[in-house]
Amino acid sequence: MATKEKGAAKGGAKAGAKAGAAKGGAGQKGGKAAKQAGQGRAAVDFTKREHAGAGLPTAAPRLKTYYEHTVRANLMKQFGFTNTMQIPTLTKIVINCGVGEAVKQPKMLDVVVEELALITGQKPVRRKAKKSVANFGLREGQEIGASVTMRGARMWEFLDRFVTVACPRIRDFRGLGTKSFDGRGNYTLGIKEQLIFPEINYDMVEQVHGMDITFVTTAEKDAHAFALLHQLGMPFRGDDKPVTPKVAQPSAA
Repeated sequence: MATKEKGAAKGGAKAGAKAGAAKGGAGQKGGKAAKQAGQGRAAVDFTKREHAGAGLPTAAPRLKTYYEHTVRANLMKQFGFTNTMQIPTLTKIVINCGVGEAVKQPKMLDVVVEELALITGQKPVRRKAKKSVANFGLREGQEIGASVTMRGARMWEFLDRFVTVACPRIRDFRGLGTKSFDGRGNYTLGIKEQLIFPEINYDMVEQVHGMDITFVTTAEKDAHAFALLHQLGMPFRGDDKPVTPKVAQPSAA
């Protein structure tokens, strides 16, 4: 009887060990399968997901609302305009970026075009050389730059982001210069680094490059254009207290 009980105990122990080993093997296989599934997971396109405001009407740009309700009245009072059509307004914003290294490395232009698309929200236009320059190894028709022209809501949104987010990120920022007007109411400034825009990821940047930004207005005089941009929040050099546009938020229904 004792031998039978010992044999039954040994058989139960062996069966338990086999069951535990089977569970452990299943757990290891499940972990390996999970790792493999995690490595081979397909990318998700987040742009196709519906958001909370899907189906609702698009709100007007914040800075455009501030211009219509506050800036227009201030400019009309400051310069004594008798007609509302005399009040200057912003027509378009043009961004130009020249890539001299695109002559030897054409792929550099592709990176610049991609970054401009991220910053502005629209596809840039590739610019070609108008004439050949032998000293620079440049040929006529070769792509050496890119430009973007923004109008409408996208223009106001870019100006709002540039004034409130990008300008404070400029290294050793002391204010924008006031001598860059062209005499016809247009203002141009140069940016040394594209890293000031929050849309650019530092880890993805291959080379630092600058760009020229031109603000085109309907003003006939530089003084009118300066007052317009200053009222819109442009931090010009010498301002003790820059203007900060404040827009009344719509009350909740």
